[in-house]
Amino acid sequence: MALLSLENPVFATYVIAAALMVLKVMGQGWMTVYRMQKTNSGLASPEDVQSGLLNKAPDPAQLEINDYVDRSRRMHRNDLENIPAFWVAGFLFVMVDPALWLAQALMYGFVATRLAHFLAYATRQTHEVRATFYTIGSLIVIYMALHVLWVAIA
Repeated sequence: MALLSLENPVFATYVIAAALMVLKVMGQGWMTVYRMQKTNSGLASPEDVQSGLLNKAPDPAQLEINDYVDRSRRMHRNDLENIPAFWVAGFLFVMVDPALWLAQALMYGFVATRLAHFLAYATRQTHEVRATFYTIGSLIVIYMALHVLWVAIA
């Protein structure tokens, strides 16, 4: 069986987890846009306060930080700082043909930590709560990368 085939359950696990993370990253961007539209604020760049179809009454105050919008933007930035490393480490992990149980635990564990991180951020939990989920997800990605190195060097 080819490693990069959906017949390989490890690769199928990666494909599912990676696709969910694509949806998370893209969905978070759309959530930010929704929040900007809902509040008519939190715009990011000076050119955003020009008149147009979506901004019929531009106002420089629209550039002021709006925590409702900025919180979503911070969540998006956090995703962009963490999820690409998972995509790379997860793909490399597939290439070393790990045990299915290990791949599922790590990859679905990462997805679960990103969902938990999102919920913690969206509901304004303490930094310690968010950091716990970040740490678990980060350690998963680090483990996968170290596992790949170990197999590649051995």
